[in-house]
This record gives sequence, structure tokens and C-alpha cells, in this order.
Amino acid sequence: MKDFYDVVIVGGGHNGLVAATYLAQSGQSVLVLEQQAHTGGAAVSERVFPGVDARLSRYSYLVSLLPDKIVADLGLGLDLRSRAVASYTPVRRGGRDLGLMVERPEGAVTRDSFRALTGGDKEYEAWTDFYGSVSSLAAAVAPTLLEPLQTAAALRSQVGGALWDELVERPLGLAVEQRFSDDTVRGVVATDAVIGTFAGLHDESLIQNRCFLYHLIGNGTGEWRVPVGGMGAVTDALAAAARRAGASLVTNASVTSVEADGVRGSVTWLGGDGERSVDCSWVLSNVAPSTLAALRGSAGVEKPEGSQLKINLLLSRLPSLKSGDDPARAFAGTFHINEDYSQLETAYRDASGGSLPAVAPSEVYCHSLTDPTILSSELVASGHHTLTVFGVHFPARLFASDNDSAREAAVERVLAGLQSYLAEPLEDCIARDVNGAPCIEAKTPYDIEASVGMPGGHIFHGDLQWPWVDDDVEAGRWGTETDVANLLICGSGARRGGAVSGLGGHNAAMTLLTR
Repeated sequence: MKDFYDVVIVGGGHNGLVAATYLAQSGQSVLVLEQQAHTGGAAVSERVFPGVDARLSRYSYLVSLLPDKIVADLGLGLDLRSRAVASYTPVRRGGRDLGLMVERPEGAVTRDSFRALTGGDKEYEAWTDFYGSVSSLAAAVAPTLLEPLQTAAALRSQVGGALWDELVERPLGLAVEQRFSDDTVRGVVATDAVIGTFAGLHDESLIQNRCFLYHLIGNGTGEWRVPVGGMGAVTDALAAAARRAGASLVTNASVTSVEADGVRGSVTWLGGDGERSVDCSWVLSNVAPSTLAALRGSAGVEKPEGSQLKINLLLSRLPSLKSGDDPARAFAGTFHINEDYSQLETAYRDASGGSLPAVAPSEVYCHSLTDPTILSSELVASGHHTLTVFGVHFPARLFASDNDSAREAAVERVLAGLQSYLAEPLEDCIARDVNGAPCIEAKTPYDIEASVGMPGGHIFHGDLQWPWVDDDVEAGRWGTETDVANLLICGSGARRGGAVSGLGGHNAAMTLLTR
């Protein structure tokens, strides 16, 4: 440890490690302080169930927004695998159990699946037309994410006014309702707008539009990939890169205060050897903006509100489906449960009124179908699989009075939704740990705040922002600046933050290096 560093980074999550590596590679002396016993933040792989050799991506779970350029620049050597299926949606309609299958890449099976569900080709043609338009917006926006901010007007001129107005200026619900007729198809499109974002599809704030955009622009394709070894493999690679570059990483360091005056900075923390402070030229904050405000001495800082229920399970086998579709195929992509458009909107109204959604929308991901390395060879041989379930429209307010009871009730409703499409009891498929307990855990927003320090359990550190600016005044900046010249936001709270992207870390490093 030194008494002075060029840069001190508060928080050792993935963005802090990205910033640390870029800065250390450029010759800056860098210290990263992480309150947990390990780096990685919410992007970790952990053995959750006693005596069971299964490494679950416990919090964040897929990679889309991490630019290939960052992976190459930092020499990460990650294996990010494409899923064989984009999505599968079980549907009970007209007395029949069906499934809407979307391949990757889409082909005849996808078209046939749309036809079987909707009775013709109109919805599939609308689907391909809509996502063709979205891809043109993604192609224009994605390259700008690692550059100084552009203006909305400049980007609008690239993609065209009609498309821009449809996806950026007006509530997404209007586009979905005008483009599509089928309730299930509408829901599959709309769900990307409400993952971790508590909003209706017609919300005038357009936070649902922003969430939708971020889910579909990663590397210009929007593909969500599975990291081999789990999410922890991503941050382990980042930590190794930061150390190779010369950054110092200190864990079990709980930062208690941050000071910066535009020229010099100071960070104080509590560790195993008591309280320590270090001076620096720059402070980069990888914690949520509300947490940073508190560390700077602001009183009564309002927390953001997270909105999700995360459930992790280990199954002894994949359950069979009422539709008769192959579960190894159906669970290979995003498995939508009760995410019809009308169900999403009803769940939002329920939660807005203070009640747990009566019919709970959720999505299921089976990472072990794409990456069996997260399971021991014995578990793979015996047919075990992981399931991650992400419940939609479960804002923190629903768990405020009694987190434990509300968690239990929420899990029951979410799993009942999954069960309604299964041809056998889910309970019979859930593996047991060494103590005989079912391999299932659940995390509410309050649990996430307690375990990884995200205030309010908000997985984006707050509402996502557009990845551009409205006028020329801020154009050319990086979206990481604060009210103090030598204090930068390098985490998900940066203008182009959210999800496992490294964007905040890269852009904060560039803010400093190009000053």
C-alpha cells in the first residue's frame, strides 16, 4: 500500500475492474477498494447449495452489452457462447398446449411456430419487419457507446425520423400495439422493456423504452450470450487483467467517505487493520450514485427502487412440457412464463396498487444447457441442470413490511406459473442438497441490497438513461462526469451504464485519459 495513488476506484465490480485495467495499462497507479471478500460485485459464480458442486451465476446471468472491443483491449480471452434458441413461450390456447419457438438464427421452425400459434404469417412478417427496424437503430447506436456522447439529433438523422419517433419519442406500448395483433407475440416483444424496470408500456417517462433499447443494442446485434464458467468467469478474467496491468485490488475494504475538490481526492475505508485513508488525484465511483452521495456526506439520499425477484434452482432433470416440445430445446433460450402483453400490464397494475401480481410474469434461463462446465461431471452425467428465474414487476415496496413472508408468497406464485405449463410436478425435479433441503434460493430487492450493496436492490443502480444527449452542450463528454472535476462515475450509474457491459468503466477511464 502507498500513501498516494493517481486513481482510487470505489467498488470492485466489473466496471471498476475495467476502468482499473485501462488506467493501469496507461501507466496510472490504481487502487481498487471492494467491501466484499472478493471482487466481481453482482457478476459472480457461487456454489449456493451445501454439498452440491454447481456454480450458479447468482445475480447477473447473461452478457450482451459487453463490447467485443473491451474484451480484446484487455486480453480477457472469454468464451461467450450463443444459445441455440432465442426464446420459447408456452401457451395454452383454444384447449391446446402450444409453444412459440424463436430460433437463433430464425428459420422455418420459427415461421411455422408463429403460424401454428396465430393462424397465419402476418405476425411473423410483422416480427421480422420490426426487428429489422430495431437492428438499424442498434447498428447506429452501438458504435457510439465507446465514444464521446453524440446528440440525439445526430443519431436521429442516421436512423430516420419515423423509426426514431416510434422507438424513442413515444411510449413503446404504442409501437407494440400498432405493429402486432397477437397478445403473446406482443408480450414477447415487450418483455425486454421491463426487465429490472418497473414501468407500464405506456409510461410517459419512457423508461421502458430505454430499457428496451439497452436490451437490443449490445455489439450491434443485441444477442445475449452465456459466459463459459458462469458470470464469475467474466469478473475473474477482469481481476486478473487488472493485476497484470499493475492495479492494486484490496477486498474487505468498506469505504466510509469520499472527498474530492477538483484537484485532489481522499478515500477512507474500514478493513481488517482498522481505518485507513489514502490520497489521490482522481476518485472513480463504481457504487450507485445514491451511495456515492452518502459517502460524500449528503443526508437523506433517496434510494432507487429495484423491481425483480431472482430465483436460482438446481434440477435433477428438466421437466416435461404439456406442449410435448423437447425441454432441452425449449429451455435452451429465454423461456417466457405468463408474459403475454395483457399479463405484463395487469401485473404492473397489481404491483402499482401494492399487491403481488396475481399472475406473475417471469423468464427462465437454463445456463447448463449451453455451458455444462458450471456443473460437476457427476451432475452432468446424471442429467442435472440449473434454472435461473427472473420475476418481473416485483418492486421493493411489495417486500417492505415483511420481506420473508412476501418472498415466500412471490416464489410460490412464480413457480406456480412455471408449473402450469409442465406435464409433471416441478417439485419432483428439484434436486436436494447434502442436508436434504430442496436446491432453491430466492432474492428480493432487499436481499440483493443486503448481499451486494445495490441500494434498493436496483440492478441498474437507478433508472437507465438514453445513451446520447439532447444538446451540444454535453456532446463530446463521456457521461461519467460529476459536479467535481476529479470525481467520476465509472459504474452502472453512468449515462451509458446498466447490465454487465464495462461501458461505465471504459468511459470513465477515457474521461481521465483524454482530459
